[in-house]
Amino acid sequence: MRPAGKGPLDSLYFDYPRFPATRAPELDGASSRHPVVIVGAGPIGMTAALALARYGVRSVLLDRKDTFNDGSRAICIARPSMHILERIGAVEPFLAKSLGWRFGRSYYRGTQIFRLEMPHPDSEKYLPMYNLQQQYIEKFLHDAVAACDLIDMRWQSDLAGIAPRDDGASLDITSPAGSYRLDADYVLAADGARSPIRTMLGLRLKGENYEGRYVIADIRMDHDFPTERRAFFDPSGNPGGTVLIHKQPDDIWRVDYQLREGESEQDALREENIRARVSAILADIGHDKPWELEWWSIYSANTLCLDDYRHGRLFFIGDSAHIVPIFGVRGLNNGLADADNIAWKLGLVLNGEASDTLLDSYSPERRGATLDVFANATKSTRFMTPPTRGWRLAREAALSLSLKHEFPRGLANPRQMQPYTYSASPLTPFAGRDAEFASGPVSGSAAPNARLADGGFLLDRAGYGMTAILFCDGRPSADQSALIARLGELDKRFVPLVIDRSGTSRDLIRDNDGSIARLYAAESGTVYLLRPDLHIAGRWKQVATDEALHTARLCLGATAP
Repeated sequence: MRPAGKGPLDSLYFDYPRFPATRAPELDGASSRHPVVIVGAGPIGMTAALALARYGVRSVLLDRKDTFNDGSRAICIARPSMHILERIGAVEPFLAKSLGWRFGRSYYRGTQIFRLEMPHPDSEKYLPMYNLQQQYIEKFLHDAVAACDLIDMRWQSDLAGIAPRDDGASLDITSPAGSYRLDADYVLAADGARSPIRTMLGLRLKGENYEGRYVIADIRMDHDFPTERRAFFDPSGNPGGTVLIHKQPDDIWRVDYQLREGESEQDALREENIRARVSAILADIGHDKPWELEWWSIYSANTLCLDDYRHGRLFFIGDSAHIVPIFGVRGLNNGLADADNIAWKLGLVLNGEASDTLLDSYSPERRGATLDVFANATKSTRFMTPPTRGWRLAREAALSLSLKHEFPRGLANPRQMQPYTYSASPLTPFAGRDAEFASGPVSGSAAPNARLADGGFLLDRAGYGMTAILFCDGRPSADQSALIARLGELDKRFVPLVIDRSGTSRDLIRDNDGSIARLYAAESGTVYLLRPDLHIAGRWKQVATDEALHTARLCLGATAP
């Protein structure tokens, strides 16, 4: 909702473009068969299209609207998502516009009780978190889409029907220029929380709905507090409730506040009540300067997902597959990981570099990630919006104790998003090898980055196929060299990253101070095998050729899991 007298797209900071409906070639008799059709051109759909284009795969990207999503939606981009944006060639404008952060504060009745500090070692290329309004997220992704010849972007194109088949699907599309049919080898449903595709197929999300309700109010104000996440429990501006405040570019601030029990949503959403409550909250933080109201809405926390994210050749990604609470900024970031996961697998399959058995791993991996999000987000949600009187009493006890004691203060941490570890994935067959390592990143986890002697970063040198990180003293061993050759035969995109722990070889990656080896708990002979999404498929203290090759074949769909 916007203030009285303003239209739905009258923003204080963003000029919404209007995209015309182009005439579909199918209306003039062109072939309607496409490798991939993506329904929904939000951040998840556009990321999937760009990730497929990285593998040379063409796609048709449909959206029924004529502009970007309006209002305040996703605003926090986590470090792993920045790596995804980098791999699809879109990260630069995000870095130029967004506000990076790594700290947060939690308060109880005006007293600070918790200080969040997300780790940011020198080895990492990106900060843990970046704030950016979804309008800019969509604009920057759309700029990349518009520059890509492999993506056929069609605005004002509404899905009227879908008929799945064994070899793909037929989609009926309506547009201002007329109605037509598209045939697709594969379909990605990125059509959001109210997914029409989900409804057409008779599928429904399952899980829990939480009673706690929050109002989102975006405002513009000149306020000098640094970019940190702030959470206020039982503040005087919202007694008995919770308030979250995030800074965004263009002097826009997002204020989320919890409605009181029994408070009418209809009353809460009236503009005069929004202004009164926000004014009281701003007085709490000492802001007495003028401010402007941009937009507001209401939401409640849910943990809902499909039983299976795959239905034949149709895959659900993002909110069409799952709805997660906002606490811990998991919604957008979880969806971007969905898009990245299905895109590299589908890219290899459509290029004939992997069998379609590889696609069987999508739903177990990404639904597993969703359930992990639920487990963490549920803890946060129960603290932020206690579902019962017992939970409310427990929270009040924890907060009261936090004023004088350290042990309960961590409960006020909303548990920021972390990348999921695919240790139980069918593509991670030798996770038991982790027992040989005293530390280091485990099988299935996202590979950590490392700063190189030349100022660059290790993962910048990874490829779009399998990547091996091999540690040696001086030169690769005969076993390592043989493994490199065999992996190159399996995967034409394979990239070996050879780390010279002695620092004597000019043509290898030198680890003069041993920091990369320590990060990976590696000795001479250690091998890490990375998937195209830079998750660790397996690690071996010493070369185990048969196991490494079997793992690579699984990741290429060449061996049934």
